[in-house]
Amino acid sequence: MPTTRATTAEEARPERSAVRTLLRLWPYVRPVRARLFTAAIVAIVASCVGLVIPLVLKWMVDGPVADRAPAGVWLGALCLLLLGVAEAVLFGTRRWLVARPLSHVEAELRAAMYGRLQRLPVSFHDRWASGQLLSRATTDLMLLRMFLAFPLTFLLVNGVTILVGVVIMLMQDWVLGLVVLGPAVPVLWTCVVFERRYAEVARRAQDQVGDLTTVVEESVLGIRIIKGFGRHRAQSRAFHELSGRLRGTELRKARLLATIWGVIVTLPEAAIGAALVVGALRVADGELSAGTLVAFLSTALALRWPVDSIGFLLAMSQEAASATERYFEVMDEEPESSGTVAGGAGAGAEPGLRFHGVRFRYPDAPPDSPPLLDRVDLHIRPGESMALVGATGSGKTTLTALVPRLHEVTSGRISLNGVDIAAMPRAELRARVAVAFEEPTLFSTSVGENVLMGAADGAGKADLDRALSVARADFAHGLPEGTGTRVGEQGLSLSGGQRQRLALARAVVGRPEFLVLDDPLSALDVHTEAAVEAALRQVLADTTALIVAHRPSTVLLADRVALLSGGRIAAVGTHQELLRTNAEYAHLMSGAAAGEREDHA
Repeated sequence: MPTTRATTAEEARPERSAVRTLLRLWPYVRPVRARLFTAAIVAIVASCVGLVIPLVLKWMVDGPVADRAPAGVWLGALCLLLLGVAEAVLFGTRRWLVARPLSHVEAELRAAMYGRLQRLPVSFHDRWASGQLLSRATTDLMLLRMFLAFPLTFLLVNGVTILVGVVIMLMQDWVLGLVVLGPAVPVLWTCVVFERRYAEVARRAQDQVGDLTTVVEESVLGIRIIKGFGRHRAQSRAFHELSGRLRGTELRKARLLATIWGVIVTLPEAAIGAALVVGALRVADGELSAGTLVAFLSTALALRWPVDSIGFLLAMSQEAASATERYFEVMDEEPESSGTVAGGAGAGAEPGLRFHGVRFRYPDAPPDSPPLLDRVDLHIRPGESMALVGATGSGKTTLTALVPRLHEVTSGRISLNGVDIAAMPRAELRARVAVAFEEPTLFSTSVGENVLMGAADGAGKADLDRALSVARADFAHGLPEGTGTRVGEQGLSLSGGQRQRLALARAVVGRPEFLVLDDPLSALDVHTEAAVEAALRQVLADTTALIVAHRPSTVLLADRVALLSGGRIAAVGTHQELLRTNAEYAHLMSGAAAGEREDHA
């Protein structure tokens, strides 16, 4: 069962640095760094332009206003208007500079993740819940784009603005400057504590969003099961439980944000109030000009936004750091190599498909557990069809998955015509080996596109029609738009038998040299099964095939039969030979035959 990731938020994690985590985004940001740096410089200039306004006010109050000179007042007003327009234009320019490059960065991040997901081994997808992957590819990337667009720039801009503003205030009057700087230490301490606590809660919330996404996705895909068994109330309870946990986490985030916001807003506001009282007294005593006090207070008020924004900028940065961490949890997974590993043809190696002492244990299995497959030796001669029979859970499907390297053997090797498959590029191997799984998976495209997915580039209508005919899937021509009809998500608009026949057509459309079929007829009715079997006999005459079989009717398609038992090939022979000489095989076939009679009754 796929892993639920939200629980890991409760586990001990090594301390991470938000800055070091976010720096991992640099390779994606590097191509657009010029525009981002330019945007940051423009924003800094815009903020500094805003800080000039208090200096103009000082000149107006101490000059034209004190001297009762209307011309000077109008000149000052014009300067203030021009400064305001310049600030607005500069901030607008910053937004224009970052919009296009950041959408490009987000697209690159998403494309990189999608490409990595395609290259990751099946064992990875077995461990991970799809909802967690979806939340990383959507919600987390949206958080990263928002961080790059706003907090990344304004943490720098606001820092420079605060520094310049403090210098201006100290130059105006150092006594009032010290009064305003009084809350700096408690505010900084609050930010440090907030950052550490918010990081943990932000990560937990993002993991819980992934779990909630998984539940929603499974409920949509499994809606027939939920309705069929009347389990909608149980599913709703599960959803509300997860939703309640997420709500609690979000409320804790809100409480933390409210705390830091209260500290960051209250202490500076109190300091400005104190500066106003002290400044007014000094103006009354003649120690300070009214213009200086106006300029000082205007500068202090201009710094309110940069100071007040610290809380949510830190919060967005921590959420972005958690999103980056979650993104690279996927990107850091080791993908399937596109190349080869050591191996090659052995002298006098036999042609066909050969398993040489193959052992396999799933990577997440306990180290002391016995391997699922243990020293499997099997030879399928060129042009031969081999049926693979065994009890449920014996490892038949796993053995077939080793041929196209969906899993890697733990030890031993598999060869095609004497060449170790580990020495072949995966693209070449999978071009030579076609597969059809017991659970047919169709995509939300047309029937023709689903089938031709199994063919090389350049395959056309003739190949499609031949494959549909072989798989007895001619029903596709009678669909509303023929083979151009879209089958819907997971192909659920079709019956199970129709989906299985299309999956079979996809396996044979490329005329593969080797064919691996995992119980390809399990969802067919007796009449369709007989027709498909007749067509399959023609296909199997021209290929080397390994067929997982559960029923005698499927076994009879094969030239020989291999019995998988206890992780090993216990017997090989024709169907009739094994019925006479192997009690386990006879027992399996007698049970299967009885089941077939009941199904066909």
